[in-house]
Amino acid sequence: MPALTLPTARVGPSYTEGVREFLAEGRGGPDDHSLFRNLIREAGRPDDTPAWLERALAFERRLITDPPADFVPSTTYWWTEGDTYLGRINLRHRLNEQLSDIGGHIGYDVRPTARRRGHATAMLAAVLPLAADLGIDKALITCDTENTASRKVIEANGGVLEDERGGRLRFWVPTAP
Repeated sequence: MPALTLPTARVGPSYTEGVREFLAEGRGGPDDHSLFRNLIREAGRPDDTPAWLERALAFERRLITDPPADFVPSTTYWWTEGDTYLGRINLRHRLNEQLSDIGGHIGYDVRPTARRRGHATAMLAAVLPLAADLGIDKALITCDTENTASRKVIEANGGVLEDERGGRLRFWVPTAP
């Protein structure tokens, strides 16, 4: 049964494969404004060394206490099944001006080979109580207007559309039943 876990070296080989899958679909480049791009910028491309994995894990840990410029403190959880990395979800502890417009409290990715199996919906459901623990009553979650799959994930978790800004749909999702 998949579950949220903090990033760990135990899942390192599978995580490295997942990062390669994201890179193969074009993620991490100059037009990618996601957290993934920052990971690649700081850790580099996976090279199958323990040093690369440690840089990637250090990046994830640093998001909590020393995030990159223009980021807020956040916690990244991996969605794993045993030693298999299926995806990641980032819970931002608060919003800044940019996140209030187009980023939101929560961002998530499912590795390409694990998509269309309900992982994103389950992963979001699992992180919402953790958002409530941070004092977030309703989480702002956004997705691109053309990202129908993500919209369905958000709506399946109770998301209510507020508006569209800059090509992004903005939803408010209750964090407690």
